[in-house]
Amino acid sequence: QVQLVESGGGLVQAGGSLRLSCAASGLTFSTRAVGWFRQAPGKERELVAAISSGGSTYYADSVKGRFTISRDNGKNTVYLQMNSLRPDDTAVYYCAASPARGGIILSATGYVYWGQGTQVTVSS
Repeated sequence: QVQLVESGGGLVQAGGSLRLSCAASGLTFSTRAVGWFRQAPGKERELVAAISSGGSTYYADSVKGRFTISRDNGKNTVYLQMNSLRPDDTAVYYCAASPARGGIILSATGYVYWGQGTQVTVSS
């Protein structure tokens, strides 16, 4: 049984940093594409960052230069380092994994395994 568990969310002031973690059981992250999504109240879920099974990365324009996605194969964990946080980064953040090895996946429909989400709140 595949399980993705996010952690690291919380309340932070604008300009601060958080590091989200997504730990997997039942699959190996190095053989999957992984994405970090977020969903704010009243808004659609959007892709924030992604990493391919080969290690290529993608960032949404809104987070480029501030967020970094990385993977620790030994810990089977994917991270999202978030710096210079802004109030509009407030959302529930989800990690997701693809069904097989592959490149960057931009659409949520390309991911089949999802975590439960972790709340990030940035105060002004």
